[in-house]
Amino acid sequence: MNVPTTAAHVGVLGHTVEGAALCWTEISRHSARLGHREHPDLTMDCISFERVMPAWDAGDLSTVRSVLFTSADRLAKAGAEFFVCPDNTAHLALEAAGPAFPLPGLHIVDVVAEAAQSAGYQRVGILGTRFTMNGPLYPRELNDRGIAAVLPTAAERERIDESIFTELVLGTVSASVRTAFHGIAERLKEEEGCDAIAAVCTEIPLAIDSSTSPIPVLDSTRLLGRAAAEVAHGLRPLPVWRGGSFR
Repeated sequence: MNVPTTAAHVGVLGHTVEGAALCWTEISRHSARLGHREHPDLTMDCISFERVMPAWDAGDLSTVRSVLFTSADRLAKAGAEFFVCPDNTAHLALEAAGPAFPLPGLHIVDVVAEAAQSAGYQRVGILGTRFTMNGPLYPRELNDRGIAAVLPTAAERERIDESIFTELVLGTVSASVRTAFHGIAERLKEEEGCDAIAAVCTEIPLAIDSSTSPIPVLDSTRLLGRAAAEVAHGLRPLPVWRGGSFR
């Protein structure tokens, strides 16, 4: 028996388990905040990140994109009407040249930059994987809105990236990692004049969030989940982007 629903079916295109699980939960929780007893239909597909780590290390975005395309195709066949990919780094591959994805998706960097603009932030520190911190997406989207994208130092970027891949993607976080993230946020505030940091690896909220940070945190995972719920319930338009260039 088919059960009717008024909400759009959301596909969660996972790249790592922790980020995908957190986004999945936030979609449901934000639906409740919006006054809906029922969350949207949710389907997740997550191919192990480890399968494509050699491609990431080699800078082979085409191979990563093909794996993400496989997940998107499965989501479309399951009936999802749009997708969200709760992984900032993955968007480097999603934007690479290739065939259009079989369903449209929200762009996580656009969602975070929109939130930064709405909050009135002027200088945002970027904390993510080395691929994201050294990549063009956040400077592009933030600068387009008149916001400075501020990178941690080279040593700090190395520490952040190491913490992500040795702890956070495994769902663990040590006291030393929490201390390190707090110190980086404090320095970005005091020395770089940042008025916010963007947690743009979807696992970083395990180590630092607005309750523990000396500076406001833009939590990319939860922001994406909330945006997905709002699309599903008709409070935002359905996206039209199907991979490839976002601009």
